Amino acid sequence: MVSVIITTYNRRVFLKAALLSVINQDYQDKEIIVVDDGSDDDSYEEIREFPIRYVWKKNGGISSARNCGIELSKGDYISFLDVDDLWLKGKLSKQMELMERYDYLISYTDEIWMRNGKRLNQKLRHKKYTGHIFERCLPLCIISPSSVVIKRDVFDSVGLFDESMPVCEDYDMWLRTTARYPVLFVDVPLIIKQGGHADQLSKSVEAMDRFRIESIAKVIKSGILTDEMKKAAIEELNKKTNIYINGAKKRGKTEEVQAVIELLKDINYQCFDDCPVALSQNLV
Repeated sequence: MVSVIITTYNRRVFLKAALLSVINQDYQDKEIIVVDDGSDDDSYEEIREFPIRYVWKKNGGISSARNCGIELSKGDYISFLDVDDLWLKGKLSKQMELMERYDYLISYTDEIWMRNGKRLNQKLRHKKYTGHIFERCLPLCIISPSSVVIKRDVFDSVGLFDESMPVCEDYDMWLRTTARYPVLFVDVPLIIKQGGHADQLSKSVEAMDRFRIESIAKVIKSGILTDEMKKAAIEELNKKTNIYINGAKKRGKTEEVQAVIELLKDINYQCFDDCPVALSQNLV
């Protein structure tokens, strides 16, 4: 069985279409859990007629909503759908068939991007891959949560979504996951990602690389990386920290600079005024 977790917060206008895109999947062995992260727009009225499990919780952010769904779920596999995204026909059956055929615990799919009703082309940096793709996931998040199917046992080893992160929680999850497991990319667009909303989560936080830096530092500190993975992680950490610190200095955000320096002390990372980013011998 696949447990499908739809997360929403004051997105009543999107909820019914998202739910129907799951209900209309031809894969039958599934349960649908809608986790409402504290909406006050009467979202439930939109879907009360459907045979699903609806859970309202106090607002705690996207990670807490997904984690709530995981903990309530009963399926052997877990999948997610952000409420402003849509699944296309055959998504679930296609992924389950290929995961069984090729013996993968995790899969994700290609996407159609829409913004304000217009289709967008993905750039080369958004290219997706199969296999051990940790290094491919370091520059930016190439795995959309709405496209993923994942064996629930995986969460036993990688943990749940980090509820302390207001954004980039998916980037953080996929670094921890791809460091341990190979991933199957289904090279077919099976979800629609709808962007451009005024209240989009990614627009709510300035300088999101601050949280990617935190995620890379955390996975380095975890000790799970191979030597090659660690080398790639350090190189990406250098790039992101250099750009972030220089940008924060230009904006006069000295407290942000200090916060990043303090964060990186845990992994023996050193920052200097004359060379914005440098690595200690202990880390190398």
